[in-house]
Amino acid sequence: MSEGKNTRYYFISHPNVQISAEVPVPQWPLSELGRRRMHAALKQQEAWLGNIGAIFSSAERKALDSAEILAGHLGLPVQVLEALGENDRSATGFLPPAEFEQVADEFFARPEQSVRGWETAAAAQARIVGAVQQVARSHASQGGEGDEGGAVAILSHGAVGTLLYCHLAGLPISRRWDQPANGGGNFYRFELNPPRVHGTWQPIDAAL
Repeated sequence: MSEGKNTRYYFISHPNVQISAEVPVPQWPLSELGRRRMHAALKQQEAWLGNIGAIFSSAERKALDSAEILAGHLGLPVQVLEALGENDRSATGFLPPAEFEQVADEFFARPEQSVRGWETAAAAQARIVGAVQQVARSHASQGGEGDEGGAVAILSHGAVGTLLYCHLAGLPISRRWDQPANGGGNFYRFELNPPRVHGTWQPIDAAL
């Protein structure tokens, strides 16, 4: 991954969502708590928010809700990229929390195998890596390459964010590197040239 020389990227997972067994998972919106946490993140101006110059988002509602809050604060457009979506879990749809966690454990533990029809972790990793490469090319084509273009915020999802983290850090796929169990709303900073991750997942609304 050589695109995006010296550009800083922030991978941000959407915060807490409004879960409903009656609504397809990609259409779940942010919950009121999720919106409060995303607005709380806007106070991180000095810590990391102030240097963002471009915003890219998954097409899923919860990621778009998050991106639109950030974009409204910074006065930037949201650029939507389908490939930034979460791992495809449409084969099962909604699962009760305990069952979901069990299947998610298997998803990470058996990356080359489909668990109950889900997209494999290996395939989801390849897709998110390709999507980030596409983000880098798009940002560079808009004249944003390097520090002068500002950092890039990518609003996406926890599982693919973990898969990207493993790739960038040169680690095997493992749920050990998953985001904290706080309902989402975490971020990490990375670069692509050369691939490098700075630290681990941090809550978007933490005092840094």
